Amino acid sequence: MKRRVRPLFGTLMLVVAAAFVLSFRVATRGGFYSFQLPNDVVAARRPAVAMNETLLKLAAVDLGEAQWKQEIEEMMEGNLPDRGRKRTYLSSGRVRIHQARARSFRGIPVNVQSPQFYRLWLELRKILHGWWRNRRFQPDIMSDLVNLVRVPIDRESVKYSSCAVVGNSGILLQKENGELIDSHEAVIRLNNARTSGFERHVGSKTTISFINSNMLHLCARREGCFCHPYGLTVPIVLYICQPIHFFDYALCNSSHRSPLVVTDLRFDLLCTRIVKYYSMKQFTEEGKKSVEEWGSAHGGLLFHYSSGMQAVMLALGICDKVSVFGYGKSDSAKHHYHTNQKAELHLHDYEAEYDLYHDLVNRPQAIPFISDKFKFPPVVIYQ
Repeated sequence: MKRRVRPLFGTLMLVVAAAFVLSFRVATRGGFYSFQLPNDVVAARRPAVAMNETLLKLAAVDLGEAQWKQEIEEMMEGNLPDRGRKRTYLSSGRVRIHQARARSFRGIPVNVQSPQFYRLWLELRKILHGWWRNRRFQPDIMSDLVNLVRVPIDRESVKYSSCAVVGNSGILLQKENGELIDSHEAVIRLNNARTSGFERHVGSKTTISFINSNMLHLCARREGCFCHPYGLTVPIVLYICQPIHFFDYALCNSSHRSPLVVTDLRFDLLCTRIVKYYSMKQFTEEGKKSVEEWGSAHGGLLFHYSSGMQAVMLALGICDKVSVFGYGKSDSAKHHYHTNQKAELHLHDYEAEYDLYHDLVNRPQAIPFISDKFKFPPVVIYQ
């Protein structure tokens, strides 16, 4: 009897395994390339919420990891990207990369790095090493944000009682919520959007300035790395878009008047997985398209969450109540209330992020990859 059951059981297991492998080969063909499933793809699950297991596993794959790792290794060795990008990212020539006079050895030109650049590179190595070693998936990272992001610096392990996250959508100009925004204990603003002249609509109070590293690079071009339009002491929290932007961080961190806090890479990875899941879910279920086409339709390696999305996620971890303003769009409103930009960036999937915000308000238990231990604060979205 046992001899008959074992072969049958083994055959069934082989069939199941073959079907699993085949499904992922189909899913990854064309848009996702080939990959090896990581060990941490099992999402933190909440009871009575159905999630697409295939999309969970695909969302857990970081297509840009190899490229980022290569860039970081080259930077750690002192090899910068091509010369054009080198001039661009090192603050428009404010830091000399080579000595004014190149030396030669037996007729062969030798580039000698300037002491200023060498000191900056040593600082860069230290920062990169500490940042990259945190590159791992940690579903309970949300519960640690209040300790990882201490802004102001003397506010340790204490959450804000209420936070207003102010986006930059032109819909802000349709209502006068300025006083309501300023009534929150903390106000988080995005990418240095100006408030002057718009106070009735967006308020004037700023507790945290949340930016991406592209914004820091623009600030690094200015004397003193001036990047504090909301006041000299308003803390700045930023996430890194490209590893080479750490040059700007290393250059500005020591001299910048307001604190510069880089988000933990574990937090960045969590945000990436969540947005990718919602994007692929909308693409396949609402768009009725094959998951194979998702990569090419969303910019492949360039796909990324928006600054606004991560600012909301930050508020969830450091605030007891969260109010969201200026997220969304309408045909009668500009893309940004303070600029004339009308088009959205294709590397972001705003519609998928709107689905995420809807779940934050109505059913946070449906949001994947976040540990069951994390207690979501109440969220209100003002349109």
